[in-house]
Amino acid sequence: MQTAIAQYRLFHLISPSLPIGSFTYSQGMEWAIENQWITDSESLTQWLISVLEESHQHLELPVLHRLYAACEENNAEQFAYWSQYLLASRESKELRLEETQRARALLTLLGKLPESEEWPELFQWRDALLKTQAAGFALAAQRWNISPSDMLAGYLWSWLENTVTVAIKLVPLGQSDGQAILHKLTELLPEIIQQSQKIKDDEIGASTPALAIASCLHETQYTRLFRS
Repeated sequence: MQTAIAQYRLFHLISPSLPIGSFTYSQGMEWAIENQWITDSESLTQWLISVLEESHQHLELPVLHRLYAACEENNAEQFAYWSQYLLASRESKELRLEETQRARALLTLLGKLPESEEWPELFQWRDALLKTQAAGFALAAQRWNISPSDMLAGYLWSWLENTVTVAIKLVPLGQSDGQAILHKLTELLPEIIQQSQKIKDDEIGASTPALAIASCLHETQYTRLFRS
């Protein structure tokens, strides 16, 4: 029963209907598409693979795993450190703003849940929880007995599904094209998750210059559908 509940809690945590605003950001893709860096399914697939392998595998997932471990150990210092580390790794003002806005929205949501009074970390670790969505995600996953591997898989799937949805609107692509991309890329996810757990502390960091450039230029893009 507890395992089943943990699975449903994970579904809740990664649901597109979760009111944290993920659907309002393009993470630079809007500029990349307007300037024809991304023009079709093939170029979109290559963009996403690059972000998965060079960012999520080496930054987001290792940090998320360490945030989860800090929750297990009740280690406020490590929790704060890795939350700040992830925020500091965002290269553009837009990406940092997205990180803090989504963090605030998730913290607000968690604070309204019935069991929130049993989570003193929501108040004691508030500064860290306001820096990055991953902090609140890890805390909720640990408190809801979601396993680390399931947490990483859910986090990665949530990002991928949301990003493909953004691309469908912008390229534009058909719904079937988007589903075909998801089907193809999900084959890569288990290996990315496995490799992410082998990353050492001093190896954590992203290398996605195209995404950083696109995000910076999106901040001043003349017309935008997505937030900046």
